[in-house]
Amino acid sequence: MPGDQTAFAGDRKTGRSLLGPIERRFIDAAVPRIPEPVLSHHLTMLTLVWSAGTVLFGWLASRQLAWLHGVSLMVFAQWLTDSLDGSLGKYRRQGLVKWGFFMDHLLDLLFAGSVVIAYSFLVDADWLRLLFLILLLVTCATMAVSFLSFAATNRFQIAYYGLGPTEIRIGYIALDTFVAFAGTAVFSWGVPLVVALNVLTLVILAARTSRTLWRIDQEADVDGARTHGRRER
Repeated sequence: MPGDQTAFAGDRKTGRSLLGPIERRFIDAAVPRIPEPVLSHHLTMLTLVWSAGTVLFGWLASRQLAWLHGVSLMVFAQWLTDSLDGSLGKYRRQGLVKWGFFMDHLLDLLFAGSVVIAYSFLVDADWLRLLFLILLLVTCATMAVSFLSFAATNRFQIAYYGLGPTEIRIGYIALDTFVAFAGTAVFSWGVPLVVALNVLTLVILAARTSRTLWRIDQEADVDGARTHGRRER
């Protein structure tokens, strides 16, 4: 049934990040204090504002690196609204479970791309710009692993090996702060390193997911053969 949500597990994430317990306590304390006129979909759609702001501040930072603090502000704001929107929807019983899953993660993908684009404004060398294009592709593909795995298993995981979106956002803010004070010379070796680590992460997660789905298919095939054999007898 198109409207049936009983089997949908997109609102129940698996995997725990290092900061997950602390983040959970903050969310549980903050949600009841959010003003009544503010609803979950308002917070979700604010990612459009944070994405546009990220690109704008990245472009401004290409002229004055101090504007990178604006990128950090956008990253923090996106973490805040993205962390609160789903829990607020449950607290207010809005029922936007599937819409929330779709729009929330579509905009997460948009925001991740906006961060890569913002950093790409800071380099002049063509080979570094090419690496940022590769990083954009790998970032999208890595997020797609979680979405496609969920479509096949109804088990949604966004944190791996203790690292999740919150830890990644902290990394962005740390990078912004460092580059704002130290300059962009770090990009000559930092960007290739980041691309290599992201490619390695993508390969590991894709291989792990592939093995898991292969095993599920094999087990389902064996169970199906057994059921068929019992029917024939």
